[in-house]
Amino acid sequence: MDSLNTIVSFVRAADLQGFAAAGRALGISASAVGKNVARLEQQLGVRLFHRTTRQVRLTQEGEQFHARCRRILDELADAQAMVQSAVATPRGRLRVSLPVIGYRFLLPMLPGFKARYPEIELELDFNDRLVDVVEEGFDIVVRSGALEDSPLVARRLGPFRFLLVAAPAYLAARGTPQQPAELAQHACLRYQFASSGRIEDWKLQGLPERLPTALVCNNMEAMRGAAIAAMGIAWMPDFLAQEALARGELVQVLADQPRAQGQFSALWPSSRQLSPKVRAFVDFAAAHLFQQ
Repeated sequence: MDSLNTIVSFVRAADLQGFAAAGRALGISASAVGKNVARLEQQLGVRLFHRTTRQVRLTQEGEQFHARCRRILDELADAQAMVQSAVATPRGRLRVSLPVIGYRFLLPMLPGFKARYPEIELELDFNDRLVDVVEEGFDIVVRSGALEDSPLVARRLGPFRFLLVAAPAYLAARGTPQQPAELAQHACLRYQFASSGRIEDWKLQGLPERLPTALVCNNMEAMRGAAIAAMGIAWMPDFLAQEALARGELVQVLADQPRAQGQFSALWPSSRQLSPKVRAFVDFAAAHLFQQ
């Protein structure tokens, strides 16, 4: 085909059901639209429109061709928008929802992000409930675990690992388990998901059939505090335990056992075009979070 103009003229004439209306929309004459459509029909060897003095109507072949051409033009428009957004300066308010413990891995990243994107105004909501991204007006949510089928687009931010930890005082009083089965003789501190009420599993082989539970809570910071206070053994992400481990407030238990891996992902509403501020945050987070 000689030119994309013939396709554009055809699609606009089909959309507006007339050559004159298509010409006004394209800034050319109705005659030019008609000539473009006629040239296209000649190239294809089929009639695309039934013409009358008052209107034009698609033929069966024209309807099929129009549907394909419309998708192609939409893709071209998206490609242009993507390139334009790539060079646009990210700016404006960005609302992000994270779990409560998200501040431990996110805050160290924020100075670098703000230095690079000073025109983005961050609004962070730390909450363990399952928010409705669209209804509550969030641009991005950060969630862990398996992702359920949803209209949201997801990008993995990086893995972390779970550890069993306890305070030195607790282990001095109760002994240090050498095998997972020995946890049957210990006080276990368990996390309960606020959204579902489910108790988090400890993913270790050889666990006793029932773990003695000394504490259940739906806040991991509280569970970490209980572990530091020598109330029992806790299962938590490495980024939550690392500061207390470095200070000697906690020590790792069963460190020789394979450690289960977790995953955080960024999710945002699906759309034909990703805004510059969302793209900037997701790309920066994927590049800087959980790099250790």
